[in-house]
Amino acid sequence: MDNTINQSFLPKISVVVPVYNGEADLPDLINCLRSQFYPPDRVEYLLVDNNSSDRTAAILETATSLGLTIRHLTENQIQSSYAARNAGIRASTGEIIAFTDADCRPLSNWLDELTLPFVNPAIGVVAGEIVALPGNTLLEKHSERGNVLSAKYTLEHPFYPYGQTANLAIRRQIFEQVGLFRPYLTTGGDADICWRIQTESDAQLHFAPTAIVQHRHRNTLRELKSQWRRYGCSNRYLHELHGVDLMRDLSILEYIYIIGRWLFKEVPVSGVKTLAGKATLVDMLSTPIGLFSVRARAVGQRTAKLPDLARKIDWL
Repeated sequence: MDNTINQSFLPKISVVVPVYNGEADLPDLINCLRSQFYPPDRVEYLLVDNNSSDRTAAILETATSLGLTIRHLTENQIQSSYAARNAGIRASTGEIIAFTDADCRPLSNWLDELTLPFVNPAIGVVAGEIVALPGNTLLEKHSERGNVLSAKYTLEHPFYPYGQTANLAIRRQIFEQVGLFRPYLTTGGDADICWRIQTESDAQLHFAPTAIVQHRHRNTLRELKSQWRRYGCSNRYLHELHGVDLMRDLSILEYIYIIGRWLFKEVPVSGVKTLAGKATLVDMLSTPIGLFSVRARAVGQRTAKLPDLARKIDWL
C-alpha cells in the first residue's frame, strides 16, 4: 500500500464518528485510526457518543490518552447519528470534515486518498469506496457478492450522485453555505446533505475509489430486514424532501413469477453446479434472499412518514 503523502497539501482534517453502543467495535476502529498514514498533527478525531448505554463512554475516555488527538463528545438530546455528526462538526477545527462510522474499518491510506482531491478548489465533497469485511455467514457472503454497500450505487442515483457518511468528506466552509445535517432525520441524511450541496452551491462531488473503508455486512435475517427497511424509509423521506421518484414495488404476480423461476430453473442448475464444485449455497439462495430484501425495502417505503421535525436543518 502506498503511504506517500503530498507534503505540499496537508489540510487540517477533523474526522467525525457518531457512536451508539459501540463497545464491540470501538477498539478495532481506534486501531485503524492510529494506523492512518496522514500526519497525526494534522488530524483530530471527534468521537460523539449518542446516548450509549454500554461501555462506550469508558472506552472513549481511555482512547483520549493514546497519543492521537481524540476528543470524546456527547449528543444526548437527540437520538440520531446526524445530530451526533452535527455536534462533531460544531466542535471541529479542520478545513476538511471527514466522516465514518464506528462499525467501519478505514484502511491506513484512507485519509490521504480521501483528502487529496480537495487540492482542486472546485471539489467540495469527496466520497470514498466501501467494501465488505470478510464474512463467514451465508447472508454476509450474499451481500458481499452483490457489493451492497458500494458507492457505485449511490453515485449512479438518477437525481444527483451522493456519498455515504460511512466514507465521506466535506469542506467545512460548505456547511456555512447550506447548513448542517437535518438533526431529526434518522436515515437518508447522506443523500440529503450531498444533494443540498450540489443544488445550493457551486461545489462539485468527486469519487475517490482508493479511499477505502471496510464495513461488516448483516449476518442475521433480522438485521438484514432492518437494513433494507431503513433503505425504504430513506426513499420515502427523500421523496418528501427532494421530490425524487419512489422505487416501484413488485406486484404479487411478479413475486410469484420470480419464485417459480427460481424453484424450477435456478435451483436445479445451481444444484448441479454445487455438486460439481462450481457453485455454493450462496448461489442457490441468492434469489430468495434478494426478494426478502426487496420486500423489506418496499414495506419501509410504504409505511414511512417523514416527521415534521426532520425537515429542520441545523446551522453552524
